[in-house]
Amino acid sequence: MPLKLAHSPRWYFPDTDRRRPILEIALPIMGGMASQNVLNLVDAAMVGRLGDVALAAAGMGSFANFMAMSIILGLATGVQAMASRRVGEGKHDETAVPLNGGLFLALLIGLPLSLILIGYADSIFRLLNDDPAVVEEGGAYLGMRLAAIVGVGMNFAFRGYWSAVKMTRFYMRTLLIMHSLNIFLNWVLIFGNLGAPAMGVVGAGLATTLSIYVGTAIYLALAFTHSRDAGFLHRLPGRAGLATILRVSFPSSLQQFFFSSGMVALFWIVGQIGTSELAAIHVLMTLALVAILPALGLGIAGASLVGHALGARDPEDAERWGWNVATLAGVTGVAIGLPALLFHDPILGFFLTEPDTARMATLPLLITASFIWYDAAGMTLFNAHLGAGDTRRVMVITIVCQWGVFLPLAYLVGPVLGFGLLTVWILNIGYRMLQATLFARSWRAGEWSRVEV
Repeated sequence: MPLKLAHSPRWYFPDTDRRRPILEIALPIMGGMASQNVLNLVDAAMVGRLGDVALAAAGMGSFANFMAMSIILGLATGVQAMASRRVGEGKHDETAVPLNGGLFLALLIGLPLSLILIGYADSIFRLLNDDPAVVEEGGAYLGMRLAAIVGVGMNFAFRGYWSAVKMTRFYMRTLLIMHSLNIFLNWVLIFGNLGAPAMGVVGAGLATTLSIYVGTAIYLALAFTHSRDAGFLHRLPGRAGLATILRVSFPSSLQQFFFSSGMVALFWIVGQIGTSELAAIHVLMTLALVAILPALGLGIAGASLVGHALGARDPEDAERWGWNVATLAGVTGVAIGLPALLFHDPILGFFLTEPDTARMATLPLLITASFIWYDAAGMTLFNAHLGAGDTRRVMVITIVCQWGVFLPLAYLVGPVLGFGLLTVWILNIGYRMLQATLFARSWRAGEWSRVEV
């Protein structure tokens, strides 16, 4: 059954007074996400010049790296949920204390994890693909990316903090520097410019890792300058505070792990169909992630505003913030999908040099563009739950939809029944629609408002 409106349509669409705080937080994030879009596109285009094997290796390696990183990505959720509650409660001198805890946990968990996984990078890649050429390039690329686990964990903790305290301009500026550096280093290290060795796809991995740690250094300098009065580096959270960060973060990290491992499983499933299909889905997933990133920026803003309202003991206002941001994200999704519908051939031709591979990806891209608005709205309600600290519910919904429904069906219709990439992609879009609907129903039910952070 469709959702029934409990209020007038005007209540769901934010007026000027409510759009202002949303955009105050979201626009810098969206600017940073736009630079992420450019980086993803340029990175795929640069690696794509090396051929389908390199593109397949980078694609699978990126998602395998995301799976490894996911164990600490949830720290952003814990830091943001706690810091935004402190803002809502008026405890401004304590807002950076959760950040201190997040940085400590990123180092404590990330360093040994990175060292262990780097030693097994080649073995991990052999489990994911049986094409010797893809494995040879992908294992080395993955090892380079795994060296950045600590930096990624710290950067995500900073993202949660900047979002909670409405200082996302620092997030945007730092990402712009990181991504510009990454593109430059790609040019140097992939192709051997400025006297550097031509490292190919491995150079792309090294460029990304170096840019991540430059970003970490910038964040530390900014926080030391602007957040000392908020408790930055003054003290760690007590045992109860660290336990709360872990309680909120762990389900989010687990959800991220299952999501990223699900993406790796999807790449493995498509890899059983063919290497050209694997190259095509790498581009399709890159474009889909590019399209959803603005909604992620809006969702992060919504998460902070939900946390502020709950900290001020106003759950009705928190609910409205969730719907307000979802409405804006849906409108944004329509605007993003339209160019892909109109210019799909030149977009795919920018990344895929093999004509047959580009033709294979055309209809899946058109389907994605037609439904991205609904996925975007669902993504913001996903983040609204995270802002309320209701990370366990998010974990259950996403794991059941992806692992309980989509992946078994994708394996059945793809490698087993031989229906090919298009049918697998249609199932992918369908599972995203189901997930968005479940988040909307959960937000309407309101149980998230009773979570204590």
